[in-house]
Amino acid sequence: MALDIAELYGYGPTDESPQAREARKSWHCPFIERSCTKTFNDNTSNGVCTLIQKSAGLVICCPNRLYSDGYRVLRDIALSAFGEDIRLIGPRNLEALRPGHKTVVVFGRWWGKELSLPGRSREGKGGFVDWVLALVDDKGELMEFVAVEIQSMDTTGSYKALRDAYMAGSGYQPVSAGINWRNVFKRILPQLIYKGHILHREKLCKSGLFFVCPSPVYRKIMAELSDELDEYHRQPGSLTFKWYNLTSEQQPGRVRGLICEGEFTSTVSQVAQALSGQKRLPPAGVYEQAIRTELQRAKKETPFSKGL
Repeated sequence: MALDIAELYGYGPTDESPQAREARKSWHCPFIERSCTKTFNDNTSNGVCTLIQKSAGLVICCPNRLYSDGYRVLRDIALSAFGEDIRLIGPRNLEALRPGHKTVVVFGRWWGKELSLPGRSREGKGGFVDWVLALVDDKGELMEFVAVEIQSMDTTGSYKALRDAYMAGSGYQPVSAGINWRNVFKRILPQLIYKGHILHREKLCKSGLFFVCPSPVYRKIMAELSDELDEYHRQPGSLTFKWYNLTSEQQPGRVRGLICEGEFTSTVSQVAQALSGQKRLPPAGVYEQAIRTELQRAKKETPFSKGL
């Protein structure tokens, strides 16, 4: 069983409790308390929160899954960056500011709006960071901030037939889908590096950029880069990895909580250097060997009487 669904609309895919049945019927996401926003390419509801792969374990495949426990990841980061006794509010709730209390204004989806980063040119746009946590004083004046990227994993191929089989109650059906691990190094880390360099120039971004991801994603990154990454304390230009997994086994009628399995801080420059470093190159001569191997195979498969 190469790939299976671990969570469907927040519950086990074979959970027949009233809560699970109702979530599947109404396409309800229990983590953001609204309809599931994840769709397949044909715009039909997806509902798959977490996949399970034998070699990697549980792999969260929807970013909304990481917002469970009342956006706990944001509270965890605010505590790490700004210390104890903080409150999180949306930008439309500034009337809730209280003298003598540290308040963090949250900018991001469901809380207000995402903040655009500038592009490489005056006309371009650099995309968005998922979340900005802004520490303000009791008059609403900005004191400092951190930026947060939330990353789940996507797949190669499609698991729609498997999802449809569980929705129909017919159980597991093999599919050819897999986890798109290459995307970590092809897209995710380059985007983090680019955004991290922009944030390094922000004098009030004192604790740098935070990157929240499922535990298997962090393990994959460290398997490739850990030999070239030094640990730093949080500072401007730092990149802090926080990785999360699900709590113990699924119970009928209940959704699993999140558990933070660790935190590691390096710098954006260190990650950029490690990602492009010569230590990650394959052995010399790999192209030559691939060509020679293919030529030998072609000679064996093609009779000499046909011109070779």
